[in-house]
This record gives sequence, C-alpha cells and structure tokens, in this order.
Amino acid sequence: MTNNSRDVTGFEDRVVLITGGTSGMGLATARLLLERGAHIVITGRDDARLARAAEQLDKLSDGGGRLLAVRANAASLADLDRLAVLIRERHGRLDGVFANAGVGVFQRSSEVTEQDFDHTVDVNFKGTFFTIQKVLPLLDAAGGGSIVINASWTLHRGMAVAPVYAATKAAVHNLARTLAADLAEHNIRVNSISPGYIATEMLQASAPDPASQEFIRSQVPLKRLGQAEDIAETVAFLLSPRSSYITAQDVAVDGGLVTAIPAS
Repeated sequence: MTNNSRDVTGFEDRVVLITGGTSGMGLATARLLLERGAHIVITGRDDARLARAAEQLDKLSDGGGRLLAVRANAASLADLDRLAVLIRERHGRLDGVFANAGVGVFQRSSEVTEQDFDHTVDVNFKGTFFTIQKVLPLLDAAGGGSIVINASWTLHRGMAVAPVYAATKAAVHNLARTLAADLAEHNIRVNSISPGYIATEMLQASAPDPASQEFIRSQVPLKRLGQAEDIAETVAFLLSPRSSYITAQDVAVDGGLVTAIPAS
C-alpha cells in the first residue's frame, strides 16, 4: 500500500488504542487500521492470546514498529494506569480509542450468580468507563479524537438469556451519549456501535451446534452472520476524520436484526 493511499484513509501516523484486541472484532479492527497506516495499541488479558495476536499483526506493522501489545485486564485500574503510562512513553498521545473489551455470560436470570454478575459488570461497564477516563489526558494531548464503544444489539431488543450482559451494554451505550456531551469541549467525539450476530468466538461458544446457528441466521433479514470485518469498517469510519460531525450516536451493524422482520 502506498503512502498516498494510506493518507486518503485518514489514519496515517494516527495512534489508536483497541482494548480486547486479541480476537474477533478487536483483532479485525487492529488489522484494518494497521493496513491504513495507523499505530495501534492492543490489549488482552491472556499472555498466549496476546502473543498470537501480536505475531499476526507484526507483518502489517513494519516489523512491530507500529504495534504495541499490552497485557491488561480492563477491570483492573492498576492495569489501566500502567497501560496509559506505556502509551504515553511510546507515543505521547492517542487519536482514537475502540473500547471493545467485554465478556458475555448467557444465562436466564434465575441462573446468574453474584460472581457472574460482578465479573460481567466489572469488565463491560466499569472497565469501559475507567479505560476512557485513564486515557483522556492522552486524547487531550492530541488535541481531541474519537472514541467508539462496543455495545450490542441486545440494548435495543430483549434477549431472555442475556439479562446482565444486555444491561451492561445498555449502560455503555448511555455512557457514549453522556461522555459525548461531557467531552465535546475537548474536541472528543464519542459514539457506540451495536453489533448483531457476528461470527466470533463468543458467538461460537454460545451457539456451538449447527441448529442453533441456523436459528440465529433465520432471524437476520440478510440471512447471514456478520463478520468481524463488517464491524472493523464501521469502527474505522467512526474513528476517522470522515465522521467529524457524528457524535453521541449508536450505529447498529446487525444485518437488519433489530429493525426488520425477515421474510418467511
């Protein structure tokens, strides 16, 4: 890819943090933005998964020169403090954040334990809030930027087996709106995305058999599962200067799942 083609994308030499960047939507977004000339910071909780992701991305990042992989648990404020320090030491600023780290516990409400509840809330809501809080000075150092929070289609439509997961996603969707109001004076835009059924490890774990996956596809008007690359393209747009007048919005990337009824 030539420098001229990179410049058109708006990511040449921009610095972007992607939490939960070791698989699925986070990894696909890291790959896409590296291809477009960005410097990328990814986080993950597992050393082995982080190493595998870094190995995949190194070849797109000038031998690792545009990639920083940091072991960090989004629910740990100490880890987030260390993450902010490492980014400041390496780059001195951030131009964008994809707050993507999340977990899913899919159970009926009667089956949810206190441990399930605390873990889901700690990673999905607390982790998202404090990730953004800790890196705000780095966005200020860049003169502003864009934040994209990964929410979910379940904030728009009830799902019987996702009471806590869906509640945390509704929380971060609202957080995107309130932070957009709070941070506008800093020239920081904040939006959320609501992925539908995306072919990721999380979906595979929750619907491992062909019958379950076929039932899921039957609910989507486009009659297919989304791909991680579908999310990556949307995130890239919201992080780029091309979306400079978009803030406090939620973008559903769901094949019509929430708002359209498929033909029988």
